[in-house]
Amino acid sequence: MIELSEAAQDVLTRSYRMHLAVESWLGDELLSDAVPVDSGGEETDRTSNVPERVTLTVPRRYRGESWTPIAADHPLAANGQRLRVQLGIELAGGTVEWFQRGWFLIEESAVDGDSVSVEAVGLLALIDEARLVTPYQPSGTFVSTLRGLVEPALTVVVDPALTDRSVPSGLNFDDDRLGAVMELLDAWPADAMVTPDGYLSVVPAVQSQDSVLLITDLAGGTIIEATGGSSRDGAASVVVARGTASDGGQVQGVAYAQSGPTRISGPFNPLPVPFYYESPLLTTAGQCSSAAATILARRMRETAVELNVEMVPHPGLQAGDTVRVSTVDHPDLLCSVEALSLPYTADGPQQLTVRSLT
Repeated sequence: MIELSEAAQDVLTRSYRMHLAVESWLGDELLSDAVPVDSGGEETDRTSNVPERVTLTVPRRYRGESWTPIAADHPLAANGQRLRVQLGIELAGGTVEWFQRGWFLIEESAVDGDSVSVEAVGLLALIDEARLVTPYQPSGTFVSTLRGLVEPALTVVVDPALTDRSVPSGLNFDDDRLGAVMELLDAWPADAMVTPDGYLSVVPAVQSQDSVLLITDLAGGTIIEATGGSSRDGAASVVVARGTASDGGQVQGVAYAQSGPTRISGPFNPLPVPFYYESPLLTTAGQCSSAAATILARRMRETAVELNVEMVPHPGLQAGDTVRVSTVDHPDLLCSVEALSLPYTADGPQQLTVRSLT
């Protein structure tokens, strides 16, 4: 969750006013320090290659200035222009606490009557669209390979808790740059996300069990409505990860679900329900076991009990945050935020999709 002051956290438990400031940058050049916005919002979905998407409606003319993107260096053109989105929470006395929501790459701008519709996406789009022109053959370590795939589009910041290791010789990535990044992260194992400051933060692949926020429909809570869902699609009770040792032999690691609704030999299915993962980046049984455990945890999370929450907007929440949900139907449920929508300007509710971690 984006860090907010105690005063701002207190305001969020009741009616408050949110402010929006949008800048446009092209490289190091500030094109506009105040893009006028009539309405807008952000949607994030952890299951997408590029999780974040921002939509804005900008007046076609504002204070005598045209916001039609007819020039390559116009603030709303889609030639590498990035939007810096900042939100502000109005505190007691009318002061505003500002914080950065993120950087977003303009994907498309189109005139619609008296308005310009702007669509922007998260910075991982730079990696997703940059297919490898020739096969990429790394010869260094996981860190150097990741930086070779991502930089200079995004600066990589690696958590010191991650252990760097050499990549196997003869490794070859074809044309999918972002796919190569994801394979590297799974084999490490690690998670990565673009921070509000625009860096790619790489951290150990461990879901935090410390909740950052209590959301409830009880007295004084912010939940307006909560509904649920459940599906067997994609569920697994065991993950088998396979790799190749330095002598060419196959190595393997297995992780079993020991708890939860899809636990091995449980009522979900008395027989194992496997998911297979294979990568040349795995060269020892220990590496395979670590990757298997990480992938199993992610698949268990993605198929866990789902709650769709409609609530008073909390502008600091991010996908991947751990929250504690307390409702009439679910009195105490630890969950991860899998998807969210956040209105930047309207007074409407925020939508969350959360999945149980217990």
